[in-house]
Amino acid sequence: MQREISADAGVRHVYEFHIRFGDIDSQGHVNNVKFLGYLEDARLEMFHGDPVRKGEEPVRGMVVARHEIDYLRPLLPSVYPVRVESWVTEVRAASFKLAYEVRDDEHVYARAVSVMVAFDVEAGRVRRFTPREREFISRYHPADLG
Repeated sequence: MQREISADAGVRHVYEFHIRFGDIDSQGHVNNVKFLGYLEDARLEMFHGDPVRKGEEPVRGMVVARHEIDYLRPLLPSVYPVRVESWVTEVRAASFKLAYEVRDDEHVYARAVSVMVAFDVEAGRVRRFTPREREFISRYHPADLG
């Protein structure tokens, strides 16, 4: 289930998910590498799934240039619902920072940041954002909300 909510950091994209049996490691909690998959699923919904459901063009040509993640507490299979909240913290001419929290109503399990870059696949190089991409990104950037 995806929804957008108002929060202190501006408008956040919210992606809810279920922990899968295969996500659990021998320690009995979600394996750290699975968190990157949750972030990927949230980005896919944010840039593709949600726009398509709203009758808009999906955002294409964005690649991940960098990930940072801080694991704050173990995520156990008994936690539900779990969600990834995402928002934009910085926008440049050809890149932006996408912040995330993996959380439930009581706890934040991980915080992460991805640097996303506009990429021209045919030319094989970084490019500037189009006006439509900038408008889409600004939906989730607190400084651009007004």
